[in-house]
Amino acid sequence: MSEQHQHTSHKNHGHQHGHQHAHHSESSNIALAFWLNFGFALIEIVGGILTNSVAIIADAIHDLGDSLAIGFAWFASKIATRQPTQKYSYGYRRWSLLSALISGLILLVGSGWVLSEAIPRLWQPQLPHTGGMFVLAIFGIAVNGAAVLRLRRGKTQNEKVLSWHLLEDVLGWVAVLLGAILMYFTGWAWLDPVLCIGFTLFILFNVIKSLKQTLALFLQVSPDPALQQQITTELNALEFVKAVHHLHLWSLDGEQHVLTMHVELSADAALAKQLHYKQRIAELLAPYNLGHTTVEFELSGEICRDS
Repeated sequence: MSEQHQHTSHKNHGHQHGHQHAHHSESSNIALAFWLNFGFALIEIVGGILTNSVAIIADAIHDLGDSLAIGFAWFASKIATRQPTQKYSYGYRRWSLLSALISGLILLVGSGWVLSEAIPRLWQPQLPHTGGMFVLAIFGIAVNGAAVLRLRRGKTQNEKVLSWHLLEDVLGWVAVLLGAILMYFTGWAWLDPVLCIGFTLFILFNVIKSLKQTLALFLQVSPDPALQQQITTELNALEFVKAVHHLHLWSLDGEQHVLTMHVELSADAALAKQLHYKQRIAELLAPYNLGHTTVEFELSGEICRDS
């Protein structure tokens, strides 16, 4: 029996350079989101008090929660660029996933707080300063919109979850803008908490969906069952393969996938022949850009030790 370990991220320099560029891009995207969010949260607190708007004050507290989550994500994305060690043999990409989970949980708690503040205002509405709300809303849409567009280009689960944090703020400011215009012309003070509750519930729905995906990655659920089936089918079509079993596809962070499998050979083969088979399998897997692959050959009649 021979056990082969193919680490494509080490063998392919171009592929490795691509990952390094992605790590740097993720870190700079998250850094921008952090400073925009934190700085604007401070402005919002002052603006919310001055305008007497529950929507703005709630969003300010929410932004501070977001800043905490984004700050952790920034820290985690920097750790994720470190080289693998004996202790962290797969590297540190899992930290990025951890921060995506924590960010989602912080957003859940923050949304709960926003709702607890906004709902009582439905029965005791107070008309805010609509002119100040309008100016803050325009500024908020511009600042948070720029950060969303930056993070939307990212590929990692971390960046996707954080983009929801910032999209919440964009939608919130659109609601504030529309509310300010309507309240200015109608005097309907109840619009302030209603719009606040509406956009919070919408984002909660999306964050829960994103959290489910993050938890699935943590539980090592296959990130792409269709891809897993396609790889299995292609391997079984190779003339030297009798069967493939113990094929496991899981993901480090939603971007880098890990594949391990046992390949039962249709006939005994010398080492030189096995090397040729390894090259064939490597060529078959190359288009899928897997972070790590481990292939074990089983010779004819050999009992699988993991059965």
